[in-house]
Formats: sequence, structure tokens, C-alpha cells
Amino acid sequence: MKIADVVAAHARSAGDVVRTLLLSASWAQGELWLKAESLQPIGAFKLRGAVNAIGRLQPGTRARGVVTHSSGNHGQAVAWAARAAGIPAVIVMPDAAMPVKVEATRALGAEVIIAPGARRELVADAVRAERGMTLIPPYDHADVIAGQGTLALEMLEELDDIDTVLVPIGGGGLISGVGVVVASLPPRTRVVGVEPELAADARDSLASGRRVEWDAGSTYRTIADGTRSPVVGEITFPLWRSGAARWHAGRRAPRSTPVRPGTPR
Repeated sequence: MKIADVVAAHARSAGDVVRTLLLSASWAQGELWLKAESLQPIGAFKLRGAVNAIGRLQPGTRARGVVTHSSGNHGQAVAWAARAAGIPAVIVMPDAAMPVKVEATRALGAEVIIAPGARRELVADAVRAERGMTLIPPYDHADVIAGQGTLALEMLEELDDIDTVLVPIGGGGLISGVGVVVASLPPRTRVVGVEPELAADARDSLASGRRVEWDAGSTYRTIADGTRSPVVGEITFPLWRSGAARWHAGRRAPRSTPVRPGTPR
């Protein structure tokens, strides 16, 4: 994937995705800027990837609708993007999904199917085969990754001389898209992956040099449901691992080190 793919995604989604604010965190040590993706219509960055992926479908394919599996945020993003495109959407959600996210997804007009967490991908694939829908994965998809990376483009237009970018890791879609963009910066800029200790499959994968899968049930011990993916994606892992000399993955950002992302333009 190249930065041109992210630039094209940004142009494609401009009419639907909010260009969110960069907010200065005055309470933090050093300079810390927060990309306020909570201001997206569904309250999360996931809208970027869903809008781009659906927008890339051929009209005839898009008309048959889309399906995905998600614990909440990506499901809401696909539901929102599908409604905007005037097409049907089916969202397969785990039986442990937060009720508020299930209801929010239904409120966006999607059909919600509840399935055991370990089977949600299988159920989504069965729906795809039976109904002729297109599967929009939560992270392991080039168009989703390019869409997520658009927030980094916006960040670079507002900040100079970035030292560190902190990115949450679930399946790796966001950190992959951000990494493609950050690769265009001076080598001293680093990306730090942040994930829960109770779902640290990305840390283990980076350490071993291969995708390490956690037991799905174990990841449900963390309240951070958006980062519970038991294993990073087949597409995303080599994308962010390829920059390992410049990238750092960990369970949390060091508290003792000020983060100085840059100076606002």
C-alpha cells in the first residue's frame, strides 16, 4: 500500500467523514495532541474505513449490500455508510457485545445477527455466500486500511515535526494506515502501538515475528472491547511489522516520557 491510496481515500470520503479536531491536552506532560475521532457521526474512526471500502465497490456489487462482523464500532460504521449509500447491511455481533452498541447499530438501519464470539466470522461469511453481499472486514482489508490512514493525513496538515504517534491496536487496521502515512516523514518519527495487557496479541506477534493468536475468551477479560481482536490481520501484520526499525509496539505508552507530537501550523 502507498500513501497515494490514502490520499485517494481521503478525497473519496470527504463528503461523509468529519475532519476532526486536534485538541491540545493541557493536562499532559510535554506536548500532547489528541485527534478527536469521537466527533465522527458514529463516535469512532472506524467510519473512515467503512465509507472508503463501500465507496470503492462497483455499483452492481454495492447494490447487493454488505456484511461484516464487529463488537460495535466497525459495525456501526458499516451500518452508517450503508445507509448513506442506500444499500442493505448485515452486522454479525458477538453475544458479549455491549447492548448499547447493538441497539445503536440497529438504529442505523442494519440487520443485526447475534452469534457466539468465536463464530462471528463464520456466520458473516455464511451470510455473504447466501445473500451475495460483500464482506467488509473490520481491519484486514486494503480499502479499510487506506480509509483509516486518512486521519494521519489530516494530522500532518496541522502539525510540524512530529516525534511520536500513539495508536491503539486491535486488528491493526488503524496502525497500518497511519504507518503508511508516517513513513513519508523523517525517520525519527515513531509510531507506538498501544493495546490492553489482557489482549496483547500484537506485542506477542511482533516479538515472535509471526502472527500469534490469543484465545478469544481470554481477550474478553479486558473492558476495551474495541481492541479485543485475538490476532492481528494477515494483511495488517506485515504492513506495520515491515517498519519495525522505526515502529515500537507496547501495552501502554511510557508514563515518564513526555510525548511531543509537534507544533501546530
